[in-house]
Amino acid sequence: MTESTSLFEVGDVLRALRRRADLSQRELAARAGVPKSTVARIEAGRGGDPRFRTVERLVEAAGGRLVIGSDDAASGVPAADVTPVPGVPHDGLRDEAGRRYPAHLDVWEVEQPRDWPGAWWAQWWNLPPERWPRPLPPATYELNRSYRDRRRWADRIRRDVTVRRVTEGLAATSWRFLAELPDGQLLGELRAHERSPHLLYGDLVDAREREVVLDGILVAGACRRLGIGRRLVTALEVEMARNGIRAAHAVAEDDGIHLLLACGYQLQANRPCVLRLERPDERRPARRR
Repeated sequence: MTESTSLFEVGDVLRALRRRADLSQRELAARAGVPKSTVARIEAGRGGDPRFRTVERLVEAAGGRLVIGSDDAASGVPAADVTPVPGVPHDGLRDEAGRRYPAHLDVWEVEQPRDWPGAWWAQWWNLPPERWPRPLPPATYELNRSYRDRRRWADRIRRDVTVRRVTEGLAATSWRFLAELPDGQLLGELRAHERSPHLLYGDLVDAREREVVLDGILVAGACRRLGIGRRLVTALEVEMARNGIRAAHAVAEDDGIHLLLACGYQLQANRPCVLRLERPDERRPARRR
């Protein structure tokens, strides 16, 4: 912090620290032992210059460290080892009264009723615009911390997960794709194998033609509906194109059907029946018919 640092800039830094610590203004004030109104005034840039000790207590309560010094490149003195705090991503948004939204919450713009939880609670998210009971707000947020944490966790998974093909230890006609986090945690897997249509249809098909049959797609339960299954299927399609393979077949059920349909697969009218063999349990007495 230098002499030219304005109160408004101090407020922005404090909001960024508070967001990183996931603290509301009331919670930060309680940790620092200052009135909530003091935190609100500093962040809003009102109320004159705050006392140095007040700012220090607030910064430390938010998990930061206040550093004072000079960065003189000519003197060869290295700058302080300080990690910049990311700003609040939604600071450019304002509510109907022109106020900023809470820094520690995740705020998103509302473009249609689907984006606003209030429309879901009122059950009018699917109505035409002329029948909306009230105008949509410019933005919204979620107060439930468990829901917010789940949302942030899901965003991190989507950002960090990678998909790769595994070939080591597999036959040339076996295909395996893994979805993993940087630390090696396995989140999903796709397995498939090649087959020759020539063996099915004889001379009607070129003997060099190849097809892929999906053996299965598995995604960890907590990570479903995050797009991991779609990324696995997309990786398979990219590899098929690289190998000159045009067709892929699959037998799916429940959510797997919806996933493959969303990825461009089509239901086949001439598909064989799905059969199951279940051997009787010898430990149970047979039922009389």
